Amino acid sequence: MATVLLVEDNDDAREMMALALQLGGHEVWPARHGREALALLREEGRPALILTDLMMPVMNGWELKAALVSDPEFADVPIVAVSAVPAEQLPCLYGMDLVSKPVDIDELLNLVWERCGT
Repeated sequence: MATVLLVEDNDDAREMMALALQLGGHEVWPARHGREALALLREEGRPALILTDLMMPVMNGWELKAALVSDPEFADVPIVAVSAVPAEQLPCLYGMDLVSKPVDIDELLNLVWERCGT
């Protein structure tokens, strides 16, 4: 079982992905935006993987990535972007893999398994 921090501002999308991950045997820490995700990390510690939407209010996925890579405690946690925008239209993923929306649940679970070994 892997612990996954799931950062998504859309309630329905967050709940659907969280349920799929939980049914896949993973622990999920849900957050609505990057600032909430950072607070959760300070409380809970290191997840095995972070899945983050890119376009969110308060703190977007790129800002979250920048905050995490500058923090030695979280700099090496794998971060995967989740976006409805095609990769070729995104300015830069800064080394993040991309899961496209609408999310294919099998692809999501396979990605977690590949990144976390569970």
